[in-house]
Amino acid sequence: MPQISYAPDAALWLLNTPRTSYAVRTDSSGAPCHVAWGGRLTLDEAREIAARPHPVDREANSFEGRPPVGEELPVDGGARYGVPSLQVRFADGTRAVEWAPVAHDIRETPGGAGELDLVFRDRHYPLGIVLHYRVHHDSDVIERWTTLRNTGTDDIVLLRADSAAWTLPPRADYRLSHVTGQWAAETQLGRQTLPFGETVLTSRRGIPSHHLNPWVMLDDGSASEDHGQVWSAALAWSGSWRITAQRTASDGRAGFTGGAGHDQSTLRLGPGETHTTPRFAGLHTEGGFGAASRAWHAYTRAHVLPHPDEIRPVLYNSWEATGFDHDEKRQMALAARAAQLGAELYVMDDGWFGARRADRAGLGDWTPSPDRFPDGLGPLADEVHRLGMRFGLWVEPEMVNADSDLYRAHPDWILHFPHRTRTELRNQLVLNFARDDVADWAYAWLTALVADNGIDFLKWDMNRPFSEAGPAGPEGDDRLWSRYVHNLYRVIDRLRADHPHLRIEACGGGGGRVDLGILSRTDQAWPSDNTDAADRVAIQHGYSQLYPASTMAAWVTDVPNELTSRTVPLAFRFHVATAGVLAVGGDLTRWSDEEIAEGARYVDAYIEVRHLVQHGVQHRLRAPGDDGPTVVQYTSADRAEALVLAWQRAPRRGRPERPVHLTGLDPAAVYRDVATGESHHATVLMRYGLPLGLPAGDWASTAIHLRRVSS
Repeated sequence: MPQISYAPDAALWLLNTPRTSYAVRTDSSGAPCHVAWGGRLTLDEAREIAARPHPVDREANSFEGRPPVGEELPVDGGARYGVPSLQVRFADGTRAVEWAPVAHDIRETPGGAGELDLVFRDRHYPLGIVLHYRVHHDSDVIERWTTLRNTGTDDIVLLRADSAAWTLPPRADYRLSHVTGQWAAETQLGRQTLPFGETVLTSRRGIPSHHLNPWVMLDDGSASEDHGQVWSAALAWSGSWRITAQRTASDGRAGFTGGAGHDQSTLRLGPGETHTTPRFAGLHTEGGFGAASRAWHAYTRAHVLPHPDEIRPVLYNSWEATGFDHDEKRQMALAARAAQLGAELYVMDDGWFGARRADRAGLGDWTPSPDRFPDGLGPLADEVHRLGMRFGLWVEPEMVNADSDLYRAHPDWILHFPHRTRTELRNQLVLNFARDDVADWAYAWLTALVADNGIDFLKWDMNRPFSEAGPAGPEGDDRLWSRYVHNLYRVIDRLRADHPHLRIEACGGGGGRVDLGILSRTDQAWPSDNTDAADRVAIQHGYSQLYPASTMAAWVTDVPNELTSRTVPLAFRFHVATAGVLAVGGDLTRWSDEEIAEGARYVDAYIEVRHLVQHGVQHRLRAPGDDGPTVVQYTSADRAEALVLAWQRAPRRGRPERPVHLTGLDPAAVYRDVATGESHHATVLMRYGLPLGLPAGDWASTAIHLRRVSS
C-alpha cells in the first residue's frame, strides 16, 4: 500500500504508516477536515467513512455551529466557537478566514519519507496556507506543520498560528495524560479525566518549562501500560508553547491543537513574508502507554537526534566537588580521580571564567579567569585528554550578570522594556537572542572557545525564564518569542557545523528545556537539578513517557543529597542512574580509595550494558507507587540480551516479593544471568516471572543482565 494516496472524487487523502492510517478531506466549503486516525485503512474504506454525514450536520442546530474539533486547522471565522488554531487580522480589520483549495502535492523525499502538501488561500485576502504532512516508512509518528504566506502589499497580523490540530473518534469518555512539576521536581506523570470544554497546557516562560512539557496523550480511560488505544502528540519547539485539548458534548469527540507561542504571542507578517510553524507530530498506538512511549523513543532515535547510533560516554562533572572555586591544579587532580573511577568525559562546571566567584558576577564574560588558569584552558584540556577522557565545559550563553563587563558595555542587549524594572532571577538577566548581533556575538565566542581549547562537549545551560520580553518590534508584534528560538537554533547549528566532533547537552536549570526541537540539535538533556536517587525514579518515569533513555543524563551524587538531605546507598544511586546516560557528580576528593573502587565496578557494569539502555527497547514493568519495586526492562532489538533494573525504597511486611514478568524476549530461547550463571527459559520469565532477589532492607536495588544462550 503506498504511503500517501488520493481519491479525487471524494477530495480525500489517505496517509499510511506501518500500522496506522490518517485520512483528511476538503468539505463543501473548502475547509480541510479530519476523516480518520487509527488502524490501517484502504482508500475505499476511508472513502466510506468520509461519506458519512456528521451528526451535527444532520441536526442543523443553530446553537451548535461547526464542531469545535474535526478540522485540520480550525480558523477564526464563520459559525466556529471552538479554539482557533489559526487566527489572523487583515489590514482592514477583518479577522475571519475562508478556505479556498488551490492544489496538492504528493512526493517522496530522498530519505524515503512520504510528504503531502495541501495548498489553500483565503477566498478574498492575500493569505496563502499550506498544510504539511510527513510519514516515515519505519514509524507511526505523523509529522505536521503549517506555512503561512502574505501574498499582498499590506501587513497581516497572526494572532494565533498553531502547527496542527488533531481529532480523535467519538468515545464515551476520554482521559488526559501529561507531566507537571516544578524546578527539581520535573516530569511528574498525571492522568485525569478530560473534562468537557477546553483544557489548556502552556508555557509563557520563553522555554518549555519545568512545570509542563509540550506533549499530550489521550485515551478512553481504559488504557494501561500494555493495552488500549492511545493518541498522542508532541511539539518540537524550545520556547513558549500552548496545547489545548478539547472534548465536545455534541458529538463525543476529542482533539487537541498546539503550536509555538502562548496567549500573547502575535506576529506581524509583512508583504511577501512567510511564517513556518514548528512540527507538531502525532501518534496512534494500540498497545497502551508503553507502546506509545516505545514508538516515540524509536522515532526520536531515527528522525530527531543528530547522532542516534553513538554510545554516550560516562561523564564526570566537577560541580559538587568545586562549586565556583576553580583552579588548574585542583581540576587536574579531580580529573585524575575521575579517570580512576572510569569516566570517559570530564566536564568543568560553572566558575571557570571572568570574575565568576559566585552567581552574582561574571556571567557573560566568557574568557578563562587569568588568576585561576594563567595559561588558559589548554593545559587542563591536554591533561584530561592525556588521561584518556574527553573534555567538556559548562556554558550559559543566553544569560548575563548585571555585574559583568558585558552588561556594562551592552545594557541594551538584555530583554527589557523602557522605563520598567529589569527583573533579576538567580541574579541573572536574559540576553536578547532575538537580536542578530547578540546571537552572532554568542556564536563567535563559542566557536573560538571550542576551537582554541580542544573542547569536546558543552553543557549548555539556561537558568531562568523570560521577563520584560521586549522591545516588541512593530506595533502589535511579539516576534521576539519566536525569533529568539530560531536564533538559538541557528547558533547551535553553526557551532556544530564548525565542529562536527562537538557534543552538546541541553539544560534549562534542570529540565526546563527538553523537547523534540532542542533534541534535534543536541545529544542529550539534563532532566532535573534534583539528583536524589529516590526522587529521580519518578522524574525518570515521567521523562520516559516520550523521550528515550539515550537522551537522559543521570547522575550519581554524594549523600546526604544537597536538596533533600536524604542518604541512600551507593548501589541504589548507581542503579537508578544506570537507567539513562550515566554520570557522576560527587566530590571524588572525599571518596575513599575503597569507594572509588566500588564506584569503578558500577561504572564497568554500566559500560557492559549501556548499549541496552541507550539503544534497546524499554518496557516499564512496574511503575513508581505500585506495590513493590519499580522495575524497568531494556531489551536489544534482536532480543539477544536484556537488562532488568529494579529499585525498592522500603519493603512492607506481609507483602511478599512477587516475581516480575518480563516481556519482549525470544519465546523459544534460554537466557543466562550474566552475574550468577543461572539459566531461565524465556517462556518461564514472561509467563511466571523472574524473582528479583532484592537485598533485604530499605533502598534495595538490583541490575540483572540476561544473555540468550540458545533458541
